[in-house]
Amino acid sequence: MKRLTMLVAAGCAASLAAQALAADPDKSLRGPGTVTIVAFDQLDATALALHPGSTLLDTDLDEVYGKYLYEVELEDVDGIEWEVELDALTGHVLKNHQDT
Repeated sequence: MKRLTMLVAAGCAASLAAQALAADPDKSLRGPGTVTIVAFDQLDATALALHPGSTLLDTDLDEVYGKYLYEVELEDVDGIEWEVELDALTGHVLKNHQDT
């Protein structure tokens, strides 16, 4: 019985991982029937426009208290790192500050 449970759990995990990898960063992502997230490329472009010439270091999509936040870490031409937080549903910039 434990073996069957483990096989079912592994199958579910593999299925979810395949769906996550299939997400196209150029298209809006539709959440579980309730929200549409702005395309990641658009969110990245918004953050990069705040610091021209900067390099994208990392991105992260989080859900915090029902809000979807897209966090972008950048390094500008002077080597200063910046954190930009955007509303993933609207694309509006919520925070733009130096990483300390």
